Amino acid sequence: MMKKKSVPASKPFLILFLCQIISALDVPLDLSQPPTITHQSPKDYIVDPRENIVIQCEAKGKPPPSFSWTRNGTHFDIDKDEQVTMKPNSGTLVINIMNGGKAEAYEGVYQCTARNERGAAISNNIVIRPSRSPLWTKEKLEPNQVREGDSLVLHCRPPVGLPPPIIFWMDNAFQRLPQSERVSQGLNGDLYFSNVQPEDTREDYICYARFNHTQTIQQKQPISVKVFSMDSLNDTIAANLSDTDIYGAKPVTERQPVLLTPTGSTSTKVELRGNVLLLECIAAGLPTPVIRWIKEGGELPANRTFFENFKKTLKIIDVSEADSGNYKCIARNTLGSVHHVISVTVKAAPYWITAPRNLVLSPGEDGTLICRANGNPKPSISWLANGVPIAIAPEDPSRKVDGDTIIFSHVQERSSAVYQCNASNEYGYLLANAFVNVLAEPPRILTPANKLYQVIADSPALLDCAYFGSPKPEIEWFKGVKGSILRGNEYVFHDNGTLEIPVAQKDSSGTYTCVARNELGKIQNEVHLEIKDPTMIIKQPEYKVVQRYGQVSFECIIKHDSTLLPTVIWLKDNHELPDDERFLVGKDNLTIMNVTDKDDGTYTCIVNTTLDSVSASAVLTVVARPNPPFDLELTGQLERSIELSWIPGDENNSPITHFIIEYEDGLHEPGVWHYQTEVPGTQTTVQLKLSPYVNYSFRVIAVNQIGRSQPSEPSEQYLTKSASPDENPANVQGIGSEPDNLVITWESLKGFQSNGPGLQYKVSWRQKDVDDEWTSVIVANVSKYIVSGTPTFVPYEIKVQALNDLGYAPEPSEVIGHSGEDLPMVAPGNVQVHVINSTLAKVHWDPVPLKTVRGHLQGYKVYYWKVQSLSRRSRRHVEKKILTFRGNKTFGMLPGLEPYSSYKLNVRVVNGKGEGPASPDKVFKTPEGVPSSPSFLKITNPTLDSLTLEWGSPTHPNGVLTSYILKFQPINNTHELGPLVEIRIPANESSLILKNLNYSTRYKFYFNAQTSVGSGSQITEEAVTIMDEAMASRQVDIATQGWFIGLMCAVALLILILLIVCFIRRNKGGKYPVKEKEDAHADPEIQPMKEDDGTFGEYSDAEDHKPLKKGSRTPSDRTVKKEDSDDSLVDYGEGVNGQFNEDGSFIGQYSGKKEKEPAEGNESSEAPSPVNAMNSFV
Repeated sequence: MMKKKSVPASKPFLILFLCQIISALDVPLDLSQPPTITHQSPKDYIVDPRENIVIQCEAKGKPPPSFSWTRNGTHFDIDKDEQVTMKPNSGTLVINIMNGGKAEAYEGVYQCTARNERGAAISNNIVIRPSRSPLWTKEKLEPNQVREGDSLVLHCRPPVGLPPPIIFWMDNAFQRLPQSERVSQGLNGDLYFSNVQPEDTREDYICYARFNHTQTIQQKQPISVKVFSMDSLNDTIAANLSDTDIYGAKPVTERQPVLLTPTGSTSTKVELRGNVLLLECIAAGLPTPVIRWIKEGGELPANRTFFENFKKTLKIIDVSEADSGNYKCIARNTLGSVHHVISVTVKAAPYWITAPRNLVLSPGEDGTLICRANGNPKPSISWLANGVPIAIAPEDPSRKVDGDTIIFSHVQERSSAVYQCNASNEYGYLLANAFVNVLAEPPRILTPANKLYQVIADSPALLDCAYFGSPKPEIEWFKGVKGSILRGNEYVFHDNGTLEIPVAQKDSSGTYTCVARNELGKIQNEVHLEIKDPTMIIKQPEYKVVQRYGQVSFECIIKHDSTLLPTVIWLKDNHELPDDERFLVGKDNLTIMNVTDKDDGTYTCIVNTTLDSVSASAVLTVVARPNPPFDLELTGQLERSIELSWIPGDENNSPITHFIIEYEDGLHEPGVWHYQTEVPGTQTTVQLKLSPYVNYSFRVIAVNQIGRSQPSEPSEQYLTKSASPDENPANVQGIGSEPDNLVITWESLKGFQSNGPGLQYKVSWRQKDVDDEWTSVIVANVSKYIVSGTPTFVPYEIKVQALNDLGYAPEPSEVIGHSGEDLPMVAPGNVQVHVINSTLAKVHWDPVPLKTVRGHLQGYKVYYWKVQSLSRRSRRHVEKKILTFRGNKTFGMLPGLEPYSSYKLNVRVVNGKGEGPASPDKVFKTPEGVPSSPSFLKITNPTLDSLTLEWGSPTHPNGVLTSYILKFQPINNTHELGPLVEIRIPANESSLILKNLNYSTRYKFYFNAQTSVGSGSQITEEAVTIMDEAMASRQVDIATQGWFIGLMCAVALLILILLIVCFIRRNKGGKYPVKEKEDAHADPEIQPMKEDDGTFGEYSDAEDHKPLKKGSRTPSDRTVKKEDSDDSLVDYGEGVNGQFNEDGSFIGQYSGKKEKEPAEGNESSEAPSPVNAMNSFV
């Protein structure tokens, strides 16, 4: 037996679909069936008296039913009333009011009956009432004269209408009267004042009643309210008021709360289940009371409780019996409180627990009709058969009534009928029709054949098999042509025949067969299921922050089933995008150009297909510089301070980090704004310090992460009082410009620093360490004063004091200055030179007496120059070099000297005026050093076994040359180096012929010069001896042989094929053998020497003077330029040649790196020449 399940509670989304299927399981209309009411008017039907009355009654059945009506419990003969017609093939009545009929004449209770040969169904009792919107009765309204602070109620008392009108209060200009905690409208439409205020005085308090059904508004006559305060009562009115009058001459006093509605301490309220419960408490009092609600013995229901009318109304929606209880409202102000308890009882009109359902039986079957309802009070259940109370209906032996259930046994075709269940109590009734239809029918499947279902993967699949048969058929499902019956937990079989696959997968696709069978036959139907890939947003829009007028893009990249056509819709804040050309919708993105503040919001990408829909949202935050602050206000004005406050402008989605306060001095610098201070962004007031005699205006600038706002509008001006200066000029100095003067300078005070009019400066000076009086002058509008006739370079005490018309600034501090300098008088003495090495010397001297310096001692300068080279005995142009040694130094280092040379030097003292006389010239000589490399090396005249070498002497011999050293070694065709040979050559030679060399062999040469100190740097060169003529002839003969030519062609062909294969493999990303070899050996030229057999490995070197690596070449002219040293000389002094440490020691190195000696047989050179390459084939 197949497992059947009802709709799981966890899948409410299936309920609507399944209910639609269930409704499709009604008896097919081609079979006999009793009538069923399909549509009827509401029980309480209020009609517009100006329009025709239409009373709905529609039913279905086989044969089609006929219709009849009762009115107020008696038959309504529509044929006798020409104003009433019934629609063809329908029971709907149309009462013609627009052609002279009156709606009031047709007021009553109507009921429709639909009947055919198998039974009769009846409608609800439909109460027809025309709507009413009566006018207000005329009444004389007296003006309301109320004392300030008293409570007041303006009564509306609208006319009784049908349905009740909606009440609201307006003025003569049709503007709604403002309401608040103090003034509000009650549920009955009255206007309540907890306490009246003078502004409540007016003559146009108008209550309006709107009757929605007739779309009319009725207006009450205006009500006048005049509020009196005792201060405004004139003597005449006061004289007419007695001591006991309500308008007694008492001042406005505060009063504790008093309830205006409801009255008393308790009241009751009855509400029906499912309705909205409204409880109200309005209180008088001064100050205005605040209302609070509680439920005694319980909590107010969450999610269903709302507070309206400034918390004066408690609203609970969808009430149930559990909401019965005592509700307390508490009105409280500062003087006390008052409360009221409302006892709420929730009653219930009848509601269904189990409504009777149509019953289809085959002859001889059993069945039941169940009618269960609940309510408060408990409803009574009564049955009717074909509209007649069952007690007086024709008897049916197969029928038995048992309270709310009718039991049928062994039914026959004559048992077909329509039964009505009526559940009623004092609050209402329920009426339900359910037929019993006795039929004998073989199964039939109502779902169309070969219906295609398309479902998204991992979603439920519902395959329909709507069926009918009597007796009720059994349903079985199969998959595939020869599939077995479907069973198991992966399927759910619903009573209406639907097959549910809770989680459909790709393998769920296919053809499914539904089989329906009963004792009268069998039928089957095929449906098809396709499973589609879900639509996904693989790149969702992301949160964006963009500056105003910038550009922003949201991505929405989707993946979907190839058979589904997606559509992408963009929404802003759940609405369509603005119709603006700035919004550009692309295939997978949304771009917003020139972003503005109104573009701020949530953007949603919605992707729809015929089967599913997905969406993703992102927030766009538009940021900008803040709007400028406004409403600047100055308060708390004092002589030296003031408080500034402001209101921040819109921060434009980027929090304000701080405010900058600037000021303008309209008295001294109008139009120029200066920085005053800044405060955090959370602060909107600041206490500002002020200076005297300044006409201040302030402005505020807001700053956020985007930038600064525009300045605010300036504040009002504030002029501070004058005062004597608070400060003296800064940066006072005394420096003589000539040997006989003293120039005193200072920084003038700014305008706002003057503190008052008449700003001047008192300049005072006296010679230091001399018992002299101060000499003073008063100057204005200057920042310099020159004192003439002073001794040369003597110290002075100086001070400058500010003053104005109101007095002097505080006593200034003194500074020390000096009169003008003159050139030093004497030269340093006892100059000594100590030669450290061939390029470095140290010079010493005695300091000059400070009195002879006649100024600030800045240091000593050493002038030195080369007189001649001792090796060449020739003079050249003298280029003097200068080294400066700061401070009171008495020694220094002379770097960068040339070896084996004669030098002169002198020393001079330096002050601010210039240099003093030079010391006598001191001569010193540098010792020999190593020579530079030979100026060139050429190799010419190659023969079979000899080479000619020519060279030039070193450009800088740096001493007496003693000899040249030549080293050379052969290089074979595998780039291995042979044994090294060394030859010493006399210093006076400039060429050499090397003999007894191997023919056709490459040699590498290393050449350098020597002095008695050592060897200089070397230069290198390579050359090749020529081939033997006979061997060359033999090679030519071999090259002309046919077999050799064929061999060469075969080799060329193989190389071409190999190149093609390599090219193809490289394009495909693979590696070819050469590449694999290169990967295995990053540099095949670098090989270690084999120690076991004494052979040489290949060689590589990064330095130029070592044996050349494969691929390197010498210059075409066979010359080698002089190599520059890697290390430059470090200058020592502050002149062109360098620096000294504090102690005058030399910083750095002096000699460059020497060339490395050639290795004994482990160096390689460049690739072999073409001749050597040819020899390799021999």
